[in-house]
This record gives sequence, structure tokens and C-alpha cells, in this order.
Amino acid sequence: MSAIHDFATWEPVVRLLRVGDTRGFAAPGGHIAGRVSRGSWSLPLNRRQPPPGRAYQIEDMRDETDAVERVQGALRDAGFDDIAFVAEIAPSGRTLLRLFGPAPAAEPGFGGAHPGALLLVDGSVPEPWRRLPDPAPGATVAPTADPALLERTLRERIPGATGASEAELAAAEARLGVTLPDELRALYRVTRARWEDYGDDHEAAERESEAVGCELLPLTEAYVADAASRHFDWPTGAMEAAVTPPDAAVQGLAGSPGWIVFGDNGGGDRIAVDLTPGPQGHTGQIIMISHEEDMGAGLLADSLTDLVLKGYGEGHRGLREDGPPVVARVNTGALKSVEAAAHPGLEVLSIGVWEGEPLSLAPVVGLPRLRTLTAYPGTLADPLEIAGLTGLEFLELGPDDWRALLDAGAVPRGLSAAAIEVRNSEHPFPVVTLANELLALWNRPLITVTTLEADLGPA
Repeated sequence: MSAIHDFATWEPVVRLLRVGDTRGFAAPGGHIAGRVSRGSWSLPLNRRQPPPGRAYQIEDMRDETDAVERVQGALRDAGFDDIAFVAEIAPSGRTLLRLFGPAPAAEPGFGGAHPGALLLVDGSVPEPWRRLPDPAPGATVAPTADPALLERTLRERIPGATGASEAELAAAEARLGVTLPDELRALYRVTRARWEDYGDDHEAAERESEAVGCELLPLTEAYVADAASRHFDWPTGAMEAAVTPPDAAVQGLAGSPGWIVFGDNGGGDRIAVDLTPGPQGHTGQIIMISHEEDMGAGLLADSLTDLVLKGYGEGHRGLREDGPPVVARVNTGALKSVEAAAHPGLEVLSIGVWEGEPLSLAPVVGLPRLRTLTAYPGTLADPLEIAGLTGLEFLELGPDDWRALLDAGAVPRGLSAAAIEVRNSEHPFPVVTLANELLALWNRPLITVTTLEADLGPA
């Protein structure tokens, strides 16, 4: 048996939870749940506050850190990335500890022990991550683009820089699978931005960044920011939509085979040349891909020459199209009915906290593009109406609604992923059991459940 499934590995964590708990174990059905990964953990502990005026120190959390590191070491030895748990401790000290993991077909839940999205189809991604750029046959290079002027300007600003050879440029094109635009070739002919070229000149990289207007990636590290390069989790990605308004300079995509990243703004946002512009954009325009957003990019300059000579633009993304939203939210603070959300272009329907009578899904049955439905527990009048939503690829429901679909044999079989919406106070074990029922319908690997029992003695 692996050490990760040995109660002795977990005992220090469980004892800490018991000491720090004031009500969870004592209440009927009481339990405490959490999660430990190789690099982080989430434990419901009431930590002692440091003295006034002093921040937390390592020693303030020594017991917790030592206990968790014992589990993390066992995780690494077992080859696991993450494991969740739920503990029940009777006043006598009799302890039931359930471990959830590994879970190859389930994303980790946020914070606690409940599972995240269930990956029903191996390798599947949300529709926006499958979307390729629309062709832009009328797009042209901006009038400001001037590779010769760009190269002269950069040589004046950073004399003595080591540029890339034609062979190095050709190797980069072969690696990227795309022909570098003339302006980007001009930039890298002036400097290939390699640290080893700077020698003892520790300010060389800063001078190059100031000359161009961004932190440069070495030519060997430039990459294509296609959709696969942009992180997503299913619940978040399924709620997005790839929308490009008619006045947009940049297409509203997760990524594009025409976005060639060559720099960074110093804060984690990537700077790229855009070879697949939006309806009002230019081929070779410069865009910024935000690390805080899942879709789209902002326009910085019409050309690389423009960026170098004038700096950043306003980051204009274009206005949204007039008309009903393709991502609709029905809740107490947004749309007030499913009817108000329904239209042929609807892709995502999210029903949140609702104070009125439960809602019918009849208005959206048969809509051709509806692919995502999320519904907060207790908001649906008849969960079986979901059977009429034949185009769904992602569905998130509360346990009772999933139970109704499972008992009726009405779980939509076209789903690629699913999620169970729970309140944090719900016991994770029934939720994991429900998740495994759903995974079994697609013959996917189940979430492993290991039950350990021990006696800690009276408190």
C-alpha cells in the first residue's frame, strides 16, 4: 500500500483539524474536508493570529506545514498531483477518513474536496478553444508598416546588438510552422535577444526593451499563441464565447495560429504579431494577450513599426454587436426569465441564484447553438426538460437535478464534460459517488475512493 493511503501519513493533519475545529465534527453528520496538492493545500483550520503589528511567520504555521509536507512527500512518491479528503471524528476519537484520488477524468475542485469538472470525452475542449480564425481576405498590411525604417531605427537605438542570421530565421520559421512577417524578421535581424549575447552588459536587455517597447523573447523562444497555449478549465471555458464584432480589429478567439508572440509587457501579458486580424484590423498588427482573460486580445499598434516609433495604442477591442447576448445569465441581478435569454444565436445559458418560482427550459428547447447550461440547485422546474437540449456539450447541475436525470436515463449523451454544483457544506462523499455514476456512463476512469479507519482516543 502506498504511503499516501496509510493513515499514519495523514494522522498529523487529522489531529490538527480536530484541535482547530469548533463545530464541524460535533454537529450531526459533521465532517471536515480539504485538499492537498504537491505545491499547495486547503485545510479548514482556525489559525492562531500573530501578535498585533506582526505578519504571519513560518514558525506560526510550523505544525501545519510539517503535517502537510508529510502528505506532500507521499503524493510525490506515489506520482499523484493532488488528493482530496473528508474526515469524520466521533467524540470518542473513532475516525473515518476518506481519500479521493487519483482522479484522471476529473479536474480538481476549487479549494475543498468536491470534484471539479468531469471529463467525459478524453481530450475534449470547450467550443471556443476549437474555434479557428475567420478568413480576412481583404485585410492588408498597415500603411505605417516599414521594415526598412524599423530596422534602421532599431540599429540606431541599440548599436552593437547581435542579430539573427538568415539560417536562424529560417530555423525559427520551420519550428513555428509559419513564415515570419517582414517587420518581425527586421526586428530579429537587429537583435536575437539572447542572454548569452549580452555578456557582462547587464543593462543590454533593458535597452533593447526600451528600444522596442516591450520585453523581447529570444528568437528561439518566440511561439504561436494558438488556443492550446491558453489555459482553461472546463467550467470557465464552457462559459466563454468566441465573438468578433464587425468593428473589431482583433478576432475574439482563445488563440490563433496567426498570433506570433515575440514579447511581454513585463507583467505577464504577451505581445504578438497578428496575422489573422479582425474585420477592421491590419495584417501584422501588434496585439496584447492578457494573462487575466481567457478570450481575445487588445490592439496595441497597427504595425510593429508603429509600436517602436509611437508606443502602445489604446488597446481597443471593438464594440459588442447589438442584439441579444450569446452568453446569457438569468438570476436576481440579470435577466429575469429564460424567455428573455432565448434567441437562435444563444450559446450559453447560466441560471444563477433565483428567488422566484423554478424556471422552465421550454423557451430554449431546440435552439441550434445552445451548448452550455449551468443551473443553480433548485432553480429548474423540471430537470427532465434538459433532454430536449440536444446540442449540449457542457452541463452543470445540483445533485438532485443530476439524480433526476440519472434515474430517468435522461443524461444527455452528447456531453463532453459535466460538473456538479454544490454548496461547500455538502458532504463530499455522496458528491463523489454521484460523479462516479456519471463517469461510468462514458466508461471513464472513476475517482478512486480509499476509506481509512483509526482511533485517535478521546479529545
